[in-house]
Amino acid sequence: MELIDKIKDKTALVGVVGLGYVGLPMAVTVARKGYKVMGVDVSKHAVNSVNAGENYIGDVNDDELRELVKSGMLKASFEYSDLKAADVIMVAVPTPLDKYQQPDSSFVRSSVQSLSENVSSQTLVILESTTYPGTTREIVAPAFEKKGFTVGKDIFIAFSPERVDPGNKTYKTHNTPKVVGGMTAKCNEYSKAFYNSILDAPIHLASSPEIAEMEKIYENTFRNINIALANEMTLLCDRMDIDIWEVIEAAKTKPYGFMAFYPGPGIGGHCIPLDPFYLTWKAREYGYHTRLIELAGEINNDMPHFVINKASRMLNKKGLALSKAKVLLLGAAYKRDIEDMRESPIHHIVELLAQHGVSFDYNDPYVAKFENEKNKREYKSVSLDTIEEYDLVILLTDHTAYDYDDILKRAQLILDTRFAFNGRKADNLVRM
Repeated sequence: MELIDKIKDKTALVGVVGLGYVGLPMAVTVARKGYKVMGVDVSKHAVNSVNAGENYIGDVNDDELRELVKSGMLKASFEYSDLKAADVIMVAVPTPLDKYQQPDSSFVRSSVQSLSENVSSQTLVILESTTYPGTTREIVAPAFEKKGFTVGKDIFIAFSPERVDPGNKTYKTHNTPKVVGGMTAKCNEYSKAFYNSILDAPIHLASSPEIAEMEKIYENTFRNINIALANEMTLLCDRMDIDIWEVIEAAKTKPYGFMAFYPGPGIGGHCIPLDPFYLTWKAREYGYHTRLIELAGEINNDMPHFVINKASRMLNKKGLALSKAKVLLLGAAYKRDIEDMRESPIHHIVELLAQHGVSFDYNDPYVAKFENEKNKREYKSVSLDTIEEYDLVILLTDHTAYDYDDILKRAQLILDTRFAFNGRKADNLVRM
């Protein structure tokens, strides 16, 4: 049976390599649409949890995962050999930066190498991991070509960037528009047919993998730069004693030519802090220096220092040195109402507080404990019952679970970095 026919009648076996924040929601989406799915991951926790029907990703429904596993529609494995019968394989493995801020493609390389040794002819392979332009053509395709496959004839390769926004109540994997860039027209045809069969959203075909790879970087660079602008405006407004939040609210009244972006204590998540640097690295190959992108990164990365400096100034006005203060951090996740700690600003802020010898705790209803990426120490969430005992409360994550009126009533002094207290005004409240 032809691959296109297997896709149309959903007899195709679908493989998902990488069962993290991107892979598991996609595996569930595919299985829910009637395909049998085999997930592959090197993590014992991921594989064992999936096979036990135990969810570990916030955007996945617990009951739905349990039912899909129970019915045999979704399984997980450590072995790439279990993908030999797969007709469609989606690769969603990590693409981190190394200590030199250069892309680490080792997970992609090892995954496609293992796949090339196990897949059969007439297989569609789609890379979903965010990466630099050229990855699909330079790394993915050659791995299969070295094994005797011909792209567009007996192996079909495409890039389709993930668009996962953890905690988004409106847009999930199944209803977010998809961009696909295949290496040949046939690769695009098969990719579009597959995504049309699993998503309730339009599919945009790009003419090449490079277009799709670049557009994903462009999406996140756009956000990175505009957040940097909001942060730089905050730094200036702080010196001029102007409320940046009121400035933004006023600017939002313009019905055209303005899109609101907001300042914060830093940027987090896997995408925005990292993705622009893939492009910065790749640009050097072409003798180009991405000045604006790098400057935006510098501004955003410096925001934790601004938060600590602002906190110190607030305490000084009360006659207390930062090093002698007792501080409570509210929120550890990088954004509201999720448990995701990847690149969260708290990692840097905790390190800075420790360097200043500050006594501090944190509270987060979604994060019971975490190991700091910077100093490798473990921290545990404390109760808010004794919030009155802290000299300063710094709001880092605006979880909706917090009772802001109660916090405002009981806390001695508050630094709000997220405009979480909205229009509330009090002598003990300072907005960043």
